[in-house]
Amino acid sequence: MPVVRIWRRKPGTGAGAPADSAAGQGDTPEWELEVRPRRAVRTAWIVAVLLAAFFIAGGIWLRTGSTGVNFRAADQLAMMGIGLLAAAAVLLLTRPRLRAGARGVAVRNILGDTVFPWEHIRGVSFQDRKSWARLELIDDDYVPLLAIRSNDKEHAARALDRLRELGVKYTTTAE
Repeated sequence: MPVVRIWRRKPGTGAGAPADSAAGQGDTPEWELEVRPRRAVRTAWIVAVLLAAFFIAGGIWLRTGSTGVNFRAADQLAMMGIGLLAAAAVLLLTRPRLRAGARGVAVRNILGDTVFPWEHIRGVSFQDRKSWARLELIDDDYVPLLAIRSNDKEHAARALDRLRELGVKYTTTAE
């Protein structure tokens, strides 16, 4: 399914006026930064397509050989279904996203989406020999940021710099 971007408009302009006035945001975007991994998403799609193709082809050719085992059509469908489920599981790796704005930082990793207010965030760091950054919280807790990965190189560096800028902007005004 394609991603549809909805831009907020000022109240009273265009078709989105009722939703905008209910949101009370005006022309200020809710999230000033949105980061998604690049290379990991491409790799996950390639692996998912290869897995699905392998299992579908295996399911189609399951009954063609003479192995002494009596495979039926249900076995073929099950083999294809296993491949599609495995591909869907790999596509869960395309979900990570990080958003930051006045509300705080919204982190979506593989299974969950959590918003952390700025007053609960101490900083962001990239530990040595780790594949992704982490959001450092108060009380020595942290949350992995799967959206900012080391193999994205410059994209990850720009995202960290922008996240740090927003952190300075919103933590200095909150004090």
